[in-house]
Amino acid sequence: MNNTPQDLSRNKTSLPRSQRRGRGARIEARASRPTNGDGLQFNCRQTPAYNLLNEKALIKLEEQADWILEKIGIEFRGDTEALHLFQKAGAKVLGSRVHFEPGHVRALCATAPNAFQLHGRDPKNTITLGGHHIVLMPGYGSPFVTDLDKGRRYATLEDFENFVKLSHLSPWLHHSGGTVCEPVDIPVNKRHLDMVYGHLRHSTKPFMGGVTSIERAQDSIDMARLVFGTDFMKNNAVIQANINVNSPLVFDDTMSGVLRTYAAANQCVAVSPAIFGGAMGPVSQAAVIAQTLAEGMVGIALTQLIRKGCPVVFGSFHSTMNLKSGALTFGTPEANLSTMALSQLGRRLGVPVRSGGGQITSSNAADGQAMQDSAAAMWSTLMSGANQVWHAAGWLEGGLTMSYEKFVMDLDHCGMMLKMLQGISVDDEALGRDAYLETGPGQNFLSTAHTLRNFATANYQSELPDTGPFETWFEHGSKTAAERANIRWKALLTEYTPPTIDQSVDASLQDFMARRKASMPDEWY
Repeated sequence: MNNTPQDLSRNKTSLPRSQRRGRGARIEARASRPTNGDGLQFNCRQTPAYNLLNEKALIKLEEQADWILEKIGIEFRGDTEALHLFQKAGAKVLGSRVHFEPGHVRALCATAPNAFQLHGRDPKNTITLGGHHIVLMPGYGSPFVTDLDKGRRYATLEDFENFVKLSHLSPWLHHSGGTVCEPVDIPVNKRHLDMVYGHLRHSTKPFMGGVTSIERAQDSIDMARLVFGTDFMKNNAVIQANINVNSPLVFDDTMSGVLRTYAAANQCVAVSPAIFGGAMGPVSQAAVIAQTLAEGMVGIALTQLIRKGCPVVFGSFHSTMNLKSGALTFGTPEANLSTMALSQLGRRLGVPVRSGGGQITSSNAADGQAMQDSAAAMWSTLMSGANQVWHAAGWLEGGLTMSYEKFVMDLDHCGMMLKMLQGISVDDEALGRDAYLETGPGQNFLSTAHTLRNFATANYQSELPDTGPFETWFEHGSKTAAERANIRWKALLTEYTPPTIDQSVDASLQDFMARRKASMPDEWY
C-alpha cells in the first residue's frame, strides 16, 4: 500500500460504521489488486550458500564422475560431428561411445565463464548468472494447464501467453522461461515460432528458445537477432537453450545438435541431466550426484569445443521415486540433499549452477501437499547457492500441469524466499535506539518515529494469506488460499499492459514467422 500513516488514520474514520469494510474484505481487495511489475527484484544473495559436504566427500564424488567417464563412457548417438570434436581433443572414441581420461573433461570445461550476463529486451531486465546472483523462472514443459474455473485441460497458445504475461508482471521472476506450457493447439513443428514471439512481444525479460530440432533452434536464434541485432549477439547472450541428457549417459543427435547450434552462436547453453534414482541411475543419491556431474561436464565440454568461452550453466533435474509404484516424488529429503551437493560441485567446476529443485511437487492440486513439497524443495534450492532456479512457479503433477492458482501462490513464496536471502541488516537504524528513548518499559512501539519510518519495508508484505480470526474469514466466504489466488491471477491479467516494441521490429518478427510457417506443412506429432 502507498498510503502514508496520515492516510491510514483518515481512512479509518472517514466512513460511517455501516460502510466500513472489514478486514476480510480488505484482504480480498488486496488479492485482486494488480501489480505494475516495478517492485523490488532481489537478484543477489546476501546470505552465504550452505556447504553440505566436506572436501573429502566432494573429491570422492568428482573421482566417481571421472571413473564413469573413463570406464563406462558417454554415448553420442547419430552426431558424428560431436564424436569427431572429442576425438580431435584427445578422447577415446569407440563407435558412438566416448571415454575420457580422469581430469580431461574438467580441463575442457575450464574455458567456460564463471559468470555472464543474459540480456533482456529491456536493459533493466538483464540478468547475471553466476557468483552470488540468483535468477528465478517459471515452470517448464507442461502439456496441461488447470484453474479453479475450467479445470484441467490441454494448454493452448493463449495459456502460454498468459503465463508469459504473469511472469513479466512479477517482480520475483527474473526470467520469462521457455516452454512455460506446451501450446498443443499449434502444430508441433511451428509452435516454437509462436513461443519465441510470445516471449519477445509480451515480456522484456530473458527467455529460452526452441530445442526440439536444430532447425527450431536456428529459428529461435534468428528471431532473437531481429530484435537484438546480429552484431550484438556475436558477443552477448540473449537467449538460452535447455539441453537435456538422455540419462543414463546418452546424448541423442537432437540434443547435441541443438547444443552445437546455440554454442556456435555464442548463446547460453544449460546442460541438464535428468536422473531419477532407481530408473536412470542407481538408487543411491551419491551415485546420482556423481553421474549428474559426469553427464553435465561432457555437455559443457562440447560447448567449449564448439566455441571457447561460450556461456553455460551446469544444470540438473533429479528426484526420488516411490520404489513400490514407480511414481516420482518431489521435495523429499534425499533429493534436497542432492540439490545442495550439486551446487557445491558446480561452484568447484567454476560455472553458474541451475538447481535441480524449484517449487516442484507431484500433487494433483494446489493443496497442502503441493505447497509442502514445493517449500521443502525451494528451501534447499535457495540455500544451496544455485544461480538459476527453474520451475519456481506453477508446477503441479510432476510437471504435467501448470496451475494458474499455484503460479500466484508460488510467486508469493518466491518473494518471501528472496527477501530471506537478503539477510539481516545490523546498523544504527535497524537497532532503533531512538524508539526505546521515545517510549519506555511497558509501552508499545506502534506510534514511535522509528516504526513510522520503517513500517512499510520492515517485513515482507505478502499479498495472499488471510491471517485474521476465524469469524472474519468465515463471514467473507471461507476462501482458501487457492480461491484467493484465483482472484489474484485474473486481476493481474486484466491489468497487464504489453511492453512497447519497435513497430518495424515487430513486423519483421511476424514476417519471419509467416514465411517459416508457409515453408512447411503442419505436423501434429
